[in-house]
Amino acid sequence: MSPEVKALYPFEVREYPAADGVMRFVDHGPKDGPAVLLLHGNPSWSFLWRNLVLKLGKAGFRVIAPDHLGMGLSDRPAKFLRLDDRINAVHGLVDFLGLKKFDIGVHDWGGAIGLGLAGRMPERIGKILITNTGAFLSDNIPKRIAVCRLPFIGRFLVETFNAFAWPATWMAVQKPMNKAVKEGFLFPYPTADSRRAVADFVADIPMEQNHPTRTVLAEVGERLVLLKDKRVMILWGLRDFCFDQTFLAEFERRFPHSQKLIFSEAGHYVLEDAGDAAIDPVVQFLLNT
Repeated sequence: MSPEVKALYPFEVREYPAADGVMRFVDHGPKDGPAVLLLHGNPSWSFLWRNLVLKLGKAGFRVIAPDHLGMGLSDRPAKFLRLDDRINAVHGLVDFLGLKKFDIGVHDWGGAIGLGLAGRMPERIGKILITNTGAFLSDNIPKRIAVCRLPFIGRFLVETFNAFAWPATWMAVQKPMNKAVKEGFLFPYPTADSRRAVADFVADIPMEQNHPTRTVLAEVGERLVLLKDKRVMILWGLRDFCFDQTFLAEFERRFPHSQKLIFSEAGHYVLEDAGDAAIDPVVQFLLNT
C-alpha cells in the first residue's frame, strides 16, 4: 500500500478467523461507542467507506468495515463463496465481536449480504443505511455486467484483463477519481488470482431460474418485511449504470417511511461523487435518536 493510499486509509486492521479464511476488517472509533457495520460490494473493499468511517469515528461511533473474503485485504480462499456463505461469514464476525445491537450500512452486494443478515437477526439491528444496492430478485442487469457473466470468456475478462475492477474506477463515478483514490480502489486486485472473487461475485448474480443463489436472494427479499419498522435512510446516486431507479423505487416501496437523500448527478459510488454532501447527513441520521 503506497503512502498516498495509506494516508486515505489510516485505519487499524483486525482479523477474524472465518471458516473459509481470515477476514480482515477496520475497527475504528471508541470500542464502547455505538456500533455501525458497513458492508461494501463488488469490486470495492472497505476503502469505499473510508471518509464516512473517519467522520463516524470522530462522532463517537465504533465503526466495523470488513473486507469480504476474497476481497480487499482479506484472504483469497479457493472456494467459490456464494451469497449464503457471505451472509454466514459476516454473521460470524458480528458474533466474534459480540455486537448485540448495531446500525448497518450497505452498498452494492453489501445490500444482499447485510440486509440478508439483518433479516435473520432483526432484533439486533438499529438504523439502516441503504445506498445503491439491491436485496431482492430482479431481472434487470446491464449488458456490460451480463458480458462478464458469459461462460468462460466472462471470467477470463474479469480475472485476466481486470475488466471489472478497473472499469469501475470510471464507470461507477461521474467525477473523475484522482490518482490516489483510483490506486486505492485497485490496490487489492493487481493479479488474476487476486481478482477471482470479483469474478465469483459476478457469477453469483442469480439471473437463471435454477441458479443456486436464487432461493437465498428470494428469502432475503421476503424477510425485508421484518425490517419495515426500522429507521432507514436511502442514499442514492441516480446516475448509476447498474442499480438504476427501478432498484430505488423498490426500496422506496418496501420502506415508505424512509428518509431519502437523492443525488441526481452522482453515480454508483455515490460517496465519491457527493462527498460531504452525502456523508454529513448520514452521520446526523445515525446520531439522531
